[in-house]
Amino acid sequence: MPTILGQNQYGKAENRVVKITRDGDTHHIKDLNVSVALSGDMDDVHYSGSNANVLPTDTTKNTVYAFAKEYGIESAEQFGIHLARHFVTTQEPIHRARIRIQEYSWERIATSDANSKFIGSDEVNHSFARKGQELRTTQITFDGETWEVISGLKDLTVMNSTNSEFWGYVKDKYTTLKEAYDRILCTDVAAAWRYNWTSDGNRMPNWEKSYDQARKHILQAFAETYSLSLQQTLYQMGSRVINSRSEIDEIRFSLPNNHHFLVDLEPFGLKNDNEVYFAADRPYGLIEATVLRDGIEPKIPVDMTNL
Repeated sequence: MPTILGQNQYGKAENRVVKITRDGDTHHIKDLNVSVALSGDMDDVHYSGSNANVLPTDTTKNTVYAFAKEYGIESAEQFGIHLARHFVTTQEPIHRARIRIQEYSWERIATSDANSKFIGSDEVNHSFARKGQELRTTQITFDGETWEVISGLKDLTVMNSTNSEFWGYVKDKYTTLKEAYDRILCTDVAAAWRYNWTSDGNRMPNWEKSYDQARKHILQAFAETYSLSLQQTLYQMGSRVINSRSEIDEIRFSLPNNHHFLVDLEPFGLKNDNEVYFAADRPYGLIEATVLRDGIEPKIPVDMTNL
C-alpha cells in the first residue's frame, strides 16, 4: 500500500546550559534545559536519505552554547526567541523552529560569618542552593513571520490546611467517599499560559516580570479562594491571571488532587479532630481546564502542561 510522509521534525533535545554572569563580586545564574525542534523541506532525507537540507543536530547543540555567550540569557523566553529566529532566517530549508526550555532556579546561600569579605550582606554572592520549588517552562515557535510564546511552570506544590470542602456530589451504589466540610486541599500546579505577542513589530512583554506576576496571582488565588471543589479553585487561579495580566490571553492548568485522608484513631482510644492525615500518592483525581480571555479561541495544546 503506498505511503506518504506526514508531519516531521528533528533537533537536539535537552541541552543543559548554565550561564554565569559576573557583576563584580556578585554572580547571577541562569540554568536551562533547551530542546530544539526544526521542520521544513525535509522530504528527501526521509525518502532517499539525502542530507542536503539537514542542519546537524550537533550544530543546533553548539548554537545553544554559543548563543549563551553571544547574547547572554536575559530570560528563557528571550533566549528561545534568539534561537528560533536564527534557525529559520539562516537556513533556507528550515521553515519552522520550536524551542522548548525548562529553567531551574537557584537562590543565594545566607551566611552568618561576620568576618566574611562580604561584610554588609547576609548572603554570599557566589554561593547558591538549588530551589526545591517549581520548574519554569517555555515554548517558542517561529515560522518566519509569526511567533507563539507559551510559558508556564510545573511541580509547584501548594496546600491549604483548611477552607476547603467537598460535598453535594453525585452518589451511586459504588460511592463510599464521605462528604467533607473541612479538608486539606493540596496539588502540584502545572500551568501553561499563552502570550498575545505574535510579531517582532509589537512590543515584547517583560518576560521575567510577567512570569513572576503570573506565579504570584496563581498562588494568591489558591490561598484566597474558599474552595468547594478543586475545579472552582482552578478557575479562580486562571481568572486572576487573565484579569491581571493584559499580555496573557489563555492559561491551562493540570492539577492532581493530592488526597489527604483522616486516619481512624478510634482503635487506639484517640479522637482525630482534623489533625492526623494519611497522604496518599496514588491514585489521585486529576483536574484539567483552560481559562480564556472572552472572545479568544483556545490554542494551547492539552499536553502543554507536561513540558
